[in-house]
Amino acid sequence: MSEQRVDVLAVGAHPDDVELGCGGTLALLARRGRRVGILHLTRGEAGTRGTSDERRREAEAAAEALGATALELLSCGDGGLRTGRDEEDAVIAVLRRWRPELVLGPAPSDRHPDHGRAHRLLADACYYAGLIRRAGGEAHRPAAVFSYQQHDPFEPAFIVDVTDGWEAKLAALACYRTQLHQPGEDTGPGDHAAVTKVSSPEFRAAVEGRAHHYGLVIGAELGEPFWSRLPLAVADPMDLLPGGLR
Repeated sequence: MSEQRVDVLAVGAHPDDVELGCGGTLALLARRGRRVGILHLTRGEAGTRGTSDERRREAEAAAEALGATALELLSCGDGGLRTGRDEEDAVIAVLRRWRPELVLGPAPSDRHPDHGRAHRLLADACYYAGLIRRAGGEAHRPAAVFSYQQHDPFEPAFIVDVTDGWEAKLAALACYRTQLHQPGEDTGPGDHAAVTKVSSPEFRAAVEGRAHHYGLVIGAELGEPFWSRLPLAVADPMDLLPGGLR
């Protein structure tokens, strides 16, 4: 996948976090001509199912399914994600190389401790990347950092209608054969036979059910919610009118 500047960067603690949390939004943006990049902070090496090599291949296929133009995996430590100076520098290097204006990442708090740590690491790196005297390339600070929803619910600042990007999201989820339940298939062999919460049919149903719920809230078929630390600027309040039945 080529190295180039992107408009939007989606960051996850583990391969499959981004696709589950904001895959529909990424597909929608890519379809509209936005350059989308994906950064996984770990290689999923501590996961119950799948090897780091398998997960890299799955991540590459999923990024292609979503229409992403850039992909990178770091080594910040799965199952105890590190948030020190070295990890900040690694994320800053990506931010300065790809120079996104919009960054999407994990929420401040979630069931998996790595997700909350990833939020702090990303938020700090996005700020420090804009400091001229922080070494490692030309300074660049993204305009906005928003958080997608994973396990724990939050009150959304906004919801994206992802109806037109949903099929691409499903195609991306289908790439994670070691991690996620695939409708109509039996559990895989070897270590893939270990059933986890994420690999269960119930989790897969919950992902789709949540999208239908948030879609209903905004008068759409399917939606993905996002959290913002600050209020959002609105140029025209008429753009906020919901669709669907009233």
